[in-house]
Amino acid sequence: MKVNSGKREGGLTLVEALIVVAVLSALVAMVLPQMMRRKHCSGGVSCGNNLKQVGLSFRQWALDNNDKYPTQVSVTNGGAMEWARQGIAWPVFQVMSNELNTPKILFCPQESDANRYVAANFGSPQSPGAFTNNQSLSYFVGLDADETQPQMFLTGDSNLEISGRRVRSGLVTLRTNRPVSWSAARHQHQGNIGLSDGSVQGFSTARLREALTKTGDLTNRIVMP
Repeated sequence: MKVNSGKREGGLTLVEALIVVAVLSALVAMVLPQMMRRKHCSGGVSCGNNLKQVGLSFRQWALDNNDKYPTQVSVTNGGAMEWARQGIAWPVFQVMSNELNTPKILFCPQESDANRYVAANFGSPQSPGAFTNNQSLSYFVGLDADETQPQMFLTGDSNLEISGRRVRSGLVTLRTNRPVSWSAARHQHQGNIGLSDGSVQGFSTARLREALTKTGDLTNRIVMP
């Protein structure tokens, strides 16, 4: 004769299983947004680190070129001034290939444009994966950036909008009376700016607009990739 000891056999009842599922769902709902925020933050930090290296490269290049940036030196003298004035960004970075070492730092980890890609080297146009166009560039360059004006924009994330419209490739003027902002394409409506003093600042849209008033330049011309 089988005696009932009063102990329940192993396993969960349906109610208990539903409770476990509900608790796990609640935990996922709380943890996932935090993980996503950390992911976006990490991308912003990576872009900031990229721009610090780019800023250092500008300064190193200037030391060998009478304290002038590539945008201030003619093509015949090894610079990229004429290209920049035409609104073409990538040659400005191409002439600094020795200082940059790799074009990979010119590409934002959170780049969302499917037409862009990471270049593998600074080789000739015939080299596979060479840096030869704007498609491998995620950052703009300040056309008039000057070491004597430390708050001028030297480089920065290119996910910019003016009056709610994406800023296209070419020569662009950022004016204080035009509502410039960050798009949602990267860093959750935020971005990074590399200043002429060598620092890199993470800006919200409000701080970006404020920074434009402190550059010492009324036009703030940039070359967008």
